[in-house]
Amino acid sequence: MRPWRTYTPARMPVISRFAPSPTGYLHLGHAYSAWMAWRRADVFRLRLEDIDRTRCRPEYYPGIEEDLHWLGLSWQGEVRVQSAHMADYAAALAKLQARGLLYPCFCTRADIARAATAPHGPESIYPGTCRHLSSSARQARIIAGTPYALRLSIAKARAETGTLRFFEENTGWTEAQPERLGDVVLARKDTPASYHLCVVHDDALQGITHVIRGEDLREATHVHVLLQNLLGLPTPIYAHHKLLRGPDGNRLAKRSNSATLRAWRAAGVSAANILNNFEEA
Repeated sequence: MRPWRTYTPARMPVISRFAPSPTGYLHLGHAYSAWMAWRRADVFRLRLEDIDRTRCRPEYYPGIEEDLHWLGLSWQGEVRVQSAHMADYAAALAKLQARGLLYPCFCTRADIARAATAPHGPESIYPGTCRHLSSSARQARIIAGTPYALRLSIAKARAETGTLRFFEENTGWTEAQPERLGDVVLARKDTPASYHLCVVHDDALQGITHVIRGEDLREATHVHVLLQNLLGLPTPIYAHHKLLRGPDGNRLAKRSNSATLRAWRAAGVSAANILNNFEEA
């Protein structure tokens, strides 16, 4: 069944994707997100977002494909494995750095947590501690070997782009407000490219016209639209679906040890039964 497609011009194929991180086996929440994107698609892509090499495990890569095949979901083209394309992301990062849009941040997570107790706004927003360091102060810390991340200066980026809008199904045209996430990290020493940078690069590379993902990523869309504009990339149509939740009301997640698809399969639950439940959700 293919539901009515909001804001899809005539003859425009819907190209969507599922992009999990191989840090664990898929659970029902993953399956629901993959199914939501697959059922809408004329062309469906699969991408493995494995830039966090400390958490990804070899056994999870084939496990993701096995689970999707068991559900009856298929995709077109090669699976995009991000860790094999770090040079692509480095090139995108270099473009932003050359325009003076990035700055080094020497704060540890503990530093940021302590600063968040001051009246700087929401806890998740970086308080800007390193934003106004002088060039000499930055260089001295770099020479001293102090670890640092590269953050995007939202203020400088906004000065270049001005007002930006994107189309979100069920909401309509929305003004992008990347300030809601603050100066996000685009690279770290242990992860030379961030989720935000990689996802916008790969959505454009894979020709994604519709990004269909969970509502927990709705806020990130504002930063993604900004990065798309800065890098000269197209902005897809967005749709953010509800999250599946467990009996305790919390969303299904790997960190809460939600039951995996292979556990349901081992218990004798069929793929058809799972998909039927999705239809009724």
